[in-house]
Amino acid sequence: MKILLDTCIVLWAAEGTLPPAAVRYIEDKTNILLFSSISIWEISIKRGLNRPNFIVDPTCLYNELLRIGYEELPLTGKQTLIISSLPEIHKDPFDRILLAQAAYEGIPLLTADRVISQYPGSIIYVRTN
Repeated sequence: MKILLDTCIVLWAAEGTLPPAAVRYIEDKTNILLFSSISIWEISIKRGLNRPNFIVDPTCLYNELLRIGYEELPLTGKQTLIISSLPEIHKDPFDRILLAQAAYEGIPLLTADRVISQYPGSIIYVRTN
């Protein structure tokens, strides 16, 4: 199964601090793990703002994700059109784009964000505790 990873999941996978519930999906060799170009953009922006959870070098992360077999999901204009149909549950533009990408591609979004988990559609919510 193809699974799009939320930015927090991408970061935790890089740090080796994934919640146990997420490890099951990441280590399942039958899953095709995708990261969004938007996640790399988000990490780049928030690292530049010195956000404490975004200290990883985005270039190194990008290269490592590809090296270990994750697939990049680039953002397309057609994917962004879905954003206008999303309910106004979450205001974070990065999360809304990830939700739109997952919806357009017909794949689940793996997240640990409780707010994202409130959206309709294929969301895999994993608890952090």
